Amino acid sequence: MEIDVETVAKWLQSGADSNGNSFALVDCREQSEWDTARIEGAILMPMSSWPPSEEQMESLAGRSVVVHCHHGGRSLRVANWFRNNGHPEALSMAGGIDEWSRLIDSSVPTY
Repeated sequence: MEIDVETVAKWLQSGADSNGNSFALVDCREQSEWDTARIEGAILMPMSSWPPSEEQMESLAGRSVVVHCHHGGRSLRVANWFRNNGHPEALSMAGGIDEWSRLIDSSVPTY
């Protein structure tokens, strides 16, 4: 149910998951966290506003879903929700944006 940051970085760079399908990187952190640090290309869907709107869910139709948060706890819960609501392939990015900052893009601030 988890995916490592290196794989997510490859998917973002190529624009597709390992099966060639488009995917969405969903950030389930709060707006203030998003304002502090974010991954280019991610879609903000704060967990506190869950469940997502119908419009937000429609924007994910036909796409694989990877969810991230700060360290990986919230994203596991959100990925599980997605798995139970039409996205059985949903994954949580292990280590969250903190791991992304340390291993992929040091220009993304840690907090």
